[in-house]
Amino acid sequence: MGRAGKAARRPGGRRGARWAALLGAAALGVCGAAAPAGAAPAGGGHGGHTGHGGHSAHGGTATPVKHLVVIFDENISFDHYFATYPEAANTDGTTFTPAEDTPKDIDNLRTAGLLTKNPNQYRPKRLTPDQAMTCDQKHDYSPEQYAYHGGRADRFVENTDSGKCSGGLFGEPGLVMDYYDGNTVTALWNYAQHYALGDRSFSSTYGPSTPGAINLVSGQTHGIVTIDPASGTEHPRQTDKPDPGVVSSPDAKGVGTMTADPDPAYDDCSDKDHTGKNNLGEMTGRTIGDLLNARHVTWGWFQGGFRPGTAWDGKKGHYAQCASVTHTNAGGQAVEDYSPHHNPFAYYRSTANPHHLAPRGVTEIGHAGRANHNYDLTDLHAALKARTLPAVSFVKAPAYQDAHAGYSSPTDEQHFLIDEINRIQKSAQWKDTAIVVAYDDSDGWYDHAYAKPQNGSEDGTPNDNGRPTDAAACRAAPPAAGGYADRCGPGPRQPLLVISPYSKVNHIDHTPTEQTSITKFIEDNWHTGRLGDASFDTRANPLTSMFDFTHPNNKQVLLRPDGSVASVGPIPRPRPAAAPNTASTGNAGTAPNTISPHADQSSSPLPLLPTGLGAAALAVGVGSTVYAVRRRSRTHKPVTHGGR
Repeated sequence: MGRAGKAARRPGGRRGARWAALLGAAALGVCGAAAPAGAAPAGGGHGGHTGHGGHSAHGGTATPVKHLVVIFDENISFDHYFATYPEAANTDGTTFTPAEDTPKDIDNLRTAGLLTKNPNQYRPKRLTPDQAMTCDQKHDYSPEQYAYHGGRADRFVENTDSGKCSGGLFGEPGLVMDYYDGNTVTALWNYAQHYALGDRSFSSTYGPSTPGAINLVSGQTHGIVTIDPASGTEHPRQTDKPDPGVVSSPDAKGVGTMTADPDPAYDDCSDKDHTGKNNLGEMTGRTIGDLLNARHVTWGWFQGGFRPGTAWDGKKGHYAQCASVTHTNAGGQAVEDYSPHHNPFAYYRSTANPHHLAPRGVTEIGHAGRANHNYDLTDLHAALKARTLPAVSFVKAPAYQDAHAGYSSPTDEQHFLIDEINRIQKSAQWKDTAIVVAYDDSDGWYDHAYAKPQNGSEDGTPNDNGRPTDAAACRAAPPAAGGYADRCGPGPRQPLLVISPYSKVNHIDHTPTEQTSITKFIEDNWHTGRLGDASFDTRANPLTSMFDFTHPNNKQVLLRPDGSVASVGPIPRPRPAAAPNTASTGNAGTAPNTISPHADQSSSPLPLLPTGLGAAALAVGVGSTVYAVRRRSRTHKPVTHGGR
C-alpha cells in the first residue's frame, strides 16, 4: 500500500514564499563559516524576549521552526532498528507495507549484503516482537573502538556482546549482531515514511549514555571532576584524588574527561537517593542551556520520574527521593522511572535543580524559576495544553520506556514515542514545531557503518583486556581538539529522525551528522553563538538537509498504539485558547513543595497541592481572557488506513 496522505503535501503558499525569501545564504550559516569558538551571542547578551515563540532581537529564528523538541532515547544502533528498512518480514507483529516511492539508497545490512555474508563470528538474525526484552550489551568507550577494528567492523562478538542473559531476558549466542524490523519498531518505520530519516548519524564520541547526553548539551565531555557524595548537592566538594571510575586522564587539578556513567553531583536522587557511597561527577564549562539563557530563549529538560516520590523537606543534609516512583515494563519488571545519569544538566551548577523542585506554575515552565529548567514529563504535557511550550524542549522517557536493553524494550519505547508525538501533533504548537528523535549511544549493538575518527586520542591506560584504552584508529586520528584526551570520535551510528511540518517527506538523508549537530541547529536557529572550548559544535554538520522550509508538508500523522497509522491529514486549525493558569504548583514561600507520588505519568496532572509542609490549602485562581477569531469553516476528513 502506498503512503497514505501523500496528497496532504502541498506548496507552502505565502508562508513558504515568505521563508524562502528569508532563508538566504546566511540562513543557519550552512553556506558560510561557523561562528568562532567562544563567540558572544549574536547581538550581545540581551536577545530580547523570546517567550515560547523563540523571537530574538534580530526579528525571529533563522528558520520557521519556533519549537524544537528533542526526544533523546537510549542505546540503539542504526542497524539494530533499520537493518532491513523498508522491507519487513510480516510474519508476526504489526504488518508494515512501505510506500512505492520509498527511497532505495539506504545504507543498512540488507543493501550492504551483510545479512548472509558477514565478517563477524555470527550472522545477524531478526528478533521477533516476542523477543523485545533482551539483555544489555557492552558499550563502553574502549570496547566499542575495538569492535569496529579500524573500520572492518568485524569484532563485535568479542568486544561488545553481553554473553549469557539472565532474569528472564532473551539471549542467544551472538545476540549483539541481531536486529528488529518494522513488525516490532513499526512506529519509527512509519515516521520515516512520512518524514525524514538520517542514515549517517553518529555519536560524537565513543562510549555509553552519559557522554552522549553531555555531547548533546555541550559537545564537550572534558571538564569533569570527582565529587564526594557526602558533601551534599548544593555545594558539593571535590575529592582529594580523582576517581578513575569518574574521571579519565585527569590533570594535576583532577580535571579530566568523562567516558563512563557516574551519577551527577547536583542531584538528590543520585547514588540511590544518596544512600550509596559511589563518587559523583561535576562538569565545568558551558551548556546550550547557558547560551539559551543568555538570549532569553525559553527551554527545558523534561524527564520521566523527575518529580520525586518523597520531596525534599527543606532541611540541610536531607534529600528528595526518587526510587519509589516506578513503572512496569513489557517484561513485567518494575523499573525506577528516573535515572540521574541520563540528565546531563544535573552535572552543571548553572543548569541543575538539585532538589527536584516543581515549577510554581505552568507559566514558569521554560523560564527562570526554582525548577531551573529541569522538569517532570507531566510539566511538558501541562505546557502543551496551555500552549506555552518552550522554544527548546529536551525530552527523556521514564527508564522503562527509554529503549535501554536490560530494563526497557522497543515495545516500551514505541508506546512512549507514539504518546508524546501524538500529543505534540495534536497541539496548537505543531504548525511550527520540529521533533528530533535521537539516541545517546548504540549499546554496543552491531552496526556496519564506520565513521573514520576526526578527533584522536592516545590514552594508553590498559582497559579490562589489558589493551590500550584507545585503539589504533583513534591513536592514528588527527590530534585531540583542545588537547583533551578520551574524546575519540565520531563513534557508533544511531538512528536520527526529523518529524516536522517542515521536514522532507519519505526522505533518507545521507549527510554525516552527530549528536552535536542537534546542538548546532539550536545555536544557529536561535542565534546563540558557539559554546567554545573545543566543543564539537564547530565540527558538526547541520541538520538542515533534512528540512524543506520552502515547501512545508503541513501534515499531521497520528499513530495507533501498535505503531500503525491511524490518520494522515492537514494540520487542523487550533481552537482559540484561554490564558494559561498561573496558579502555583506548590508552596509559593521559601520552602520547597512536596509532591505526592503519581501512579501514571501519562495522565497525571501538574501537581498543585504541597504536602507535609504545613500548607493548609492552596487557592487556585483562574483568570483568563479568550480571543476568538472567526474564520471560514473548513472540514478535512483524515485519511485512515490499517496496518502499515
